[in-house]
Amino acid sequence: MTSRTCLTVILAAGEGTRMKSSLPKVLHEIAGLPIVGHVAKAVQGAGGSDIALVVGRGADKVETSVRALVSNITVHEQVERLGTGHAVLAAQSAIEAGYDDIIVVFGDTPLIETSALEMAREKLAGGSDIVVMGFRPDNPHGYGRLIEQDGRLIAIREEKDASEAEKKIGFCNGGLMALRGDSALALLHMIKNENAKGEYYLTDVVEIANSQGKSVVAIEISPDNVIGINTRLELAEAEAIWQNRKRREMMLAGVSMQAPETVFFSHDTVIEADVTLEPNIVFGPGVSIASGTVIHAFSHIEGASIGANASIGPFARLRPGANLAAKAKVGNFVEVKNAKIGQGAKLNHLSYIGDATVGADANIGAGTITCNYDGYNKYHTEIGTNTFVGSNSSLVAPVSIGDNAYVASGSVITENVPADALAFGRARQEIKEGRAVQLRARYAALKLSKKAE
Repeated sequence: MTSRTCLTVILAAGEGTRMKSSLPKVLHEIAGLPIVGHVAKAVQGAGGSDIALVVGRGADKVETSVRALVSNITVHEQVERLGTGHAVLAAQSAIEAGYDDIIVVFGDTPLIETSALEMAREKLAGGSDIVVMGFRPDNPHGYGRLIEQDGRLIAIREEKDASEAEKKIGFCNGGLMALRGDSALALLHMIKNENAKGEYYLTDVVEIANSQGKSVVAIEISPDNVIGINTRLELAEAEAIWQNRKRREMMLAGVSMQAPETVFFSHDTVIEADVTLEPNIVFGPGVSIASGTVIHAFSHIEGASIGANASIGPFARLRPGANLAAKAKVGNFVEVKNAKIGQGAKLNHLSYIGDATVGADANIGAGTITCNYDGYNKYHTEIGTNTFVGSNSSLVAPVSIGDNAYVASGSVITENVPADALAFGRARQEIKEGRAVQLRARYAALKLSKKAE
């Protein structure tokens, strides 16, 4: 299989009007990745390193999105919408380059699996000329039926043209197809538009190939593989399927989840075995978590790297650039952004640590914040190893606190603190004996006067 060259034609020129969106349909996201990006990833996994992207509306945006994932693509615009056969021929210049295998997929089927594409390529390698990917829906009504005879696919019959016997067939056309590269263009050019819509249907190559005595077969793939996205409702349904797949994959790989249905992953989430995920956790893009870590409930994590045996949450938020070493602890209602947290450091509760470095075994008290932004620019805070920062402290960047230093609770730190020093940065406390009685009387009189008005 690896010795065979492959071109995948991704058809992504649909209008997507039912999405009711200014964004091209194929750029709507599932698990943080555009729909067409999921297709491109599956294609790459099946060895389809070369991609011909057929675009229409929002061509530039669609091209940019796919190029961010794969480099070896050519882009072809389908100016007129004259059917799937016409769409594939928009990529004629790429097909002419010469490939062993040509795979045709749709840019709006994000649940297509690499294994399905590999199965189709294996059939081509075994001598088939055309491989049609079919599925068995719970209700076949409305789908084209795959008519087989002696192991060969002899026709694809649309329901309106099917006989009563053919309508009872449960094996349906998924629209995805693989063709031998040396005969693909000739077959595509033989497709006619002699139908009510005057369009060129890719499915017609089945009967054309059969008339030439070529080998045409159908393979069965999971119905999820051919789910196309046309509305926001279908987008949400596909997201749910993708998330369930990912949850299953994670748990089989050794990740523990107490309530899997409440955990949501990104397309690129990486979690090692023996990580525990409590309920109601959301992962944005760019997260990796090492073994032994526990993510407590109601945490939101994005763009973060978490070392082994760490503890996160509950109600923690890790934003892009958060980098936590082994055994670090980020507790409830703590937010970390663009900060390195050293091994064994503790940020237990109610704190914001941004644009900072926190040394190993440091202890950051409740309510501590790094004041990193002056309204125009951001500045860095350096907190040393084994440093103790008392509760309700504000560290005004740029500032550094040396190793083994202490910062008294309630301090506003604006100057560097040397190692092993104790820093106070708060107003001097004064006590006025009996003043509380006077204040209560004054406030009570003010309240009465307001009621009398």
